[in-house]
Amino acid sequence: MASKDTYDNIKLVSTVVPAVNAAATVTGTTVDTVGFESATLLVNVGAVAGAGNVTLKLQHSDTTTDGDFVDVPAAQLLGVIPAVLVAATVYKQGYTGAKRYLRAKGTLNSGTSVAYDASFVLAHARSKPVA
Repeated sequence: MASKDTYDNIKLVSTVVPAVNAAATVTGTTVDTVGFESATLLVNVGAVAGAGNVTLKLQHSDTTTDGDFVDVPAAQLLGVIPAVLVAATVYKQGYTGAKRYLRAKGTLNSGTSVAYDASFVLAHARSKPVA
């Protein structure tokens, strides 16, 4: 039984919209974490077609400039997103770095396509309730 709610304390932001991704690279939209003390990436995987193999990474930056984004070092990640995404699975990965901007980036290594989306749960808001 849930005795507390998180509704007014978190913000959900999509970085990769739900889609069947057949492109070589899918770069998520930039998520601004200003006003929040924590961020967790959620990845929801649907169908995998033609032995699709996707690697998904979390990237961060101090700016919104595309070229400034780099992969987050393993020491700043909580949990692991596997090298190959499995159909009908949800993954989570926490971020402990100090950069303001985050995004997910997927790379189709082989196969036809993989249906997935990625969103951030921003929490520990500095100002509550969260709209």
